[in-house]
Amino acid sequence: MIVEIERHSGFCFGVVSAIQRAEKELQNDKNLYCLGDIVHNSAEVERLAKCGLHVISHDEFSKLSNCKVLIRAHGEPPEIYAIAKKQNITLIDATCPIVLKLQQSIREGYEEMQKIGGQILIYGKPGHAEVLGLEGQTEHHAMVVNDESDLQDIDFSKPIRLYSQTTKNKDDYDKLQKDIRKQLSETADFIAFDTICGQVANRAKELCEFCKKHQLILFVSGKNSSNGQYLFDLCKQANANTHFISDASELKSEWFKTVDSVGICGATSTPMWLMEHIAERIFL
Repeated sequence: MIVEIERHSGFCFGVVSAIQRAEKELQNDKNLYCLGDIVHNSAEVERLAKCGLHVISHDEFSKLSNCKVLIRAHGEPPEIYAIAKKQNITLIDATCPIVLKLQQSIREGYEEMQKIGGQILIYGKPGHAEVLGLEGQTEHHAMVVNDESDLQDIDFSKPIRLYSQTTKNKDDYDKLQKDIRKQLSETADFIAFDTICGQVANRAKELCEFCKKHQLILFVSGKNSSNGQYLFDLCKQANANTHFISDASELKSEWFKTVDSVGICGATSTPMWLMEHIAERIFL
């Protein structure tokens, strides 16, 4: 049986950087806090927990002082930085550069919209860590839209600036823009910004081609990963014999009885070591 791991799978550079920052700090200090899961993958979170990385909630963060806290690649709203300054918390800021750029763009857009009575729309998953950080750039006045049904709350007579969470589906984002334009006049003040991460957007074609090469696909991801669900759907469309798993314990022997070729791929939050471990388990 041939088992191949898709070469572009694994952590995106933003997550790699955040984990490297955490590991570097843990070499000198075995007690480092992280504001939320460093990545949406329980296996990697557990690995780093054994090294001394303690995941905390925002409520727990607000009660800390005189310590170090890692900000993960998803980013955080401005109030987190204000709390840290007030309570002498040293922040290890591992916010992804692409997310930082988006936060700045939204902040500038918000300042513009305040002057002319406009609206900031963020296409994203409500409550998602990155989205909360983006909302914070607008003092939480932005409107988060997840699908067409959310458009009913928009005032189409006012100027609109639209941004997207970096890990959303580009085709869905394009469709949302079209749905908005249908309800606007020709002279409407509407600008949609291209803010989806290229590493996510460009994966679609490569992943689909990889899935078509194999009889069976194992897509490895944490179940709470937005990027994982999006990429899994792409894999499933390209190869109906695709299974979503989070670790090797979910493998089923009957999947492999009639296949000679297996492809393994994952989300940008899936560690390569986990996919390699799953590949090894197939032969046991």
